[in-house]
Amino acid sequence: MSSPEASPAANVAARTVASTQSEMTEIILPNDTNILGNLLGGRLMHFIDLTGAMAAYRHSRTHIVTAAMDHIDFIKPVRLGDLLTLRASVNRAFNTSMEVGVKVWAENTRTGQHSHVASAYLVFVSIDEQGHRQHVPPLLPETADEKRRYADAQLRREHREAEQARRKQERLAHAAKENATASEAQSV
Repeated sequence: MSSPEASPAANVAARTVASTQSEMTEIILPNDTNILGNLLGGRLMHFIDLTGAMAAYRHSRTHIVTAAMDHIDFIKPVRLGDLLTLRASVNRAFNTSMEVGVKVWAENTRTGQHSHVASAYLVFVSIDEQGHRQHVPPLLPETADEKRRYADAQLRREHREAEQARRKQERLAHAAKENATASEAQSV
């Protein structure tokens, strides 16, 4: 995800995964739910984006924008009155982008039971005030789990890039077919 506008790396030391960690807690209120009393999926995605952005900010120390929500699993419903806890950390830093993982738990306030309710991967891009991409510091995974997530982030990136190339080829083929059809129609 490099760009000619990207600023040169600024001799910034690698940052640890622990230094990027972010946590947010919300109580689920009636305006957050659907008619069945379950948290709206879009509202949960909003909470995930905010928590992920905090981790990306902590790593890059720049302006950031959400480039993709690469994957999200809604595992269990979150109910009205539950406490929602979201935890995020950077999985890998690339040139100007970062993959952030977010895990979400719900706590039933009456029973105290905790449930893993959602997980997501997001990609954030570091930008300057003019919207040009900026380099981000490298990430230093320390634990076995952090190293696994670091390696998995590279695989997800390769998959994203292959999918983008496939969609681009599909659009080009579709445009060529439309142009051929238009040319045929004009020559009749």
